[in-house]
Amino acid sequence: MRFLSFHCEYFRFKTTKKSRSKILEELTDENRDGSIENALVLFISIEKQDESKADFLEESLIEIEKIIAQLKVSNIVLLSFAHLFGTLSDPKFGFESLKKLEHKLLEKKYTVLRPPFGWFNELELKAKGHPLSRMSRMIN
Repeated sequence: MRFLSFHCEYFRFKTTKKSRSKILEELTDENRDGSIENALVLFISIEKQDESKADFLEESLIEIEKIIAQLKVSNIVLLSFAHLFGTLSDPKFGFESLKKLEHKLLEKKYTVLRPPFGWFNELELKAKGHPLSRMSRMIN
């Protein structure tokens, strides 16, 4: 897994149209658009190597929680982002992994916003400008 993170004053999305993904999450009134304030926004790419690594989600969660602790935030955005230059996992595996990560964060009492998988979104965010406001991680 790779991710690029931004500490944002706010994040907003609005679903616009289907992508070319073989997996399209059903659109509902609840996931068609959304917004959140003071959030860690994670642009996440699930990779082929993750498919054979049973504990990659736990390792990813540890790294995410390190950043959360540094920033002192409890709002998280999980955004599928296939453009981080790795070898992508199977779309179904990627989608299921994002849902599992979302569930693990919700169990830990974080507020989580996850735009629907397989759709293009109009994005609006305001990233903060401090030394920890932009980070990237590669979970091997």
